[in-house]
Amino acid sequence: MNVRRNAAVLAAVGVIAAAAPAMAAPATAASPSPSPSKTLPSGLYGSADPKYDGVWRQSLALLAQHTVGVRPAAEAVDWLVGQQCADGGFAAYRPDPAKTCEATGAQADTNSTAAAVQALEALGGHDGEVRKAAAWLKTAQNKDGGWGYTPGSPSDTNSTSVVIGALAAAGEDPLQLRKEGKAPAGLLAKWSLPCDEDGGGALAYQPDKKGKLAANADATAAGVLGTLGKGFVTKAGKAPEKGYVCADSDKPLTPQEVARNGAAYLADQMRDTSHLTSSLPGAKDQPDYGNTADAVVALAAQGWTRQAREPYGWLVTNAVPWAKQSGPAAYAELIFAAHAMGADPHDFGGTDVVQALNATGPAPRTATARATGGETERAEHDAGHDSGTKVWWIVGTGLVAGIGIGFLLSGRRRKQQP
Repeated sequence: MNVRRNAAVLAAVGVIAAAAPAMAAPATAASPSPSPSKTLPSGLYGSADPKYDGVWRQSLALLAQHTVGVRPAAEAVDWLVGQQCADGGFAAYRPDPAKTCEATGAQADTNSTAAAVQALEALGGHDGEVRKAAAWLKTAQNKDGGWGYTPGSPSDTNSTSVVIGALAAAGEDPLQLRKEGKAPAGLLAKWSLPCDEDGGGALAYQPDKKGKLAANADATAAGVLGTLGKGFVTKAGKAPEKGYVCADSDKPLTPQEVARNGAAYLADQMRDTSHLTSSLPGAKDQPDYGNTADAVVALAAQGWTRQAREPYGWLVTNAVPWAKQSGPAAYAELIFAAHAMGADPHDFGGTDVVQALNATGPAPRTATARATGGETERAEHDAGHDSGTKVWWIVGTGLVAGIGIGFLLSGRRRKQQP
């Protein structure tokens, strides 16, 4: 979403072992191991070292809980709020909130900040923190209209898209937010591969040094949501007309065309196997659970729930062991996929993934109601949040997503989507 993932290279090196992404980034089978010399904060979700993904996984966990009507523990929300730097941004992990981010070497990044914005905006009661974080994100926009993982780093599709989702949640119109006349919508359109090329319809993570684009499924799933102006949590869009041919013209693509082309590419990639394949080194032919979940959300957001049905069913059958190994962000991805498809995350192939997520951190203040008829009954909690007690893996999508560039190439040439 989502992966989405939107990554710090050191974290990737530490976890490339078995196979599977966490949101919007190429994935990994497990999170980095916790440091034996450190005691993890009591309000934090997950047992792995939070150095590279603490804010990311906490944000996704809280947002997923809120999405299904669970009122998160006050200490969990307080921990996330306490991670914000004085300038409004969020670093991947701020080890000592009593010290400034600068003093602890914690550098704010767009992915962590965007995730936190989406979570805190959804939870409510944190308007000040959300406004400050959104303002920080706007200052980090590059001259080409997009965002990189850190301020000043080259723009990439994953970071640009997760920021779009955050600013949209904060009430902005991010697709039209311009820097020196350039908007993110135009940048994403430039990075959509022409229909008559390998991988046509997909988005690239970013151009290579020679300006060449290569299809990237992870970036495509993120880009579909970005061009639709949506964040991690979305419901199925309006079903499109039957039949769709990749849009290609001499004129710049509209955001709607970029999203439809990207959805067609993702559907093609999962047509035979019902899942995406990992592009991580050494992970030949291994399923990419996290990016498959992100792709399901993207297809549903585009209204292509029929094309998403089999990949979602594959996740239901196969993804729970991956989520158990990978931690709270992975459980959150599965919840987002179920929500987008109108399904019940309490019965995810016989596993209650909401309960499984809750078990990775402090017990929530209210239990979730069972979903009925594909919709979750939300607990009556929004109005009851106390401003005094309420204080959102990609492990840096921007850096590791590039590992998979060029691996997932589609052979489609204006192939019609049934």
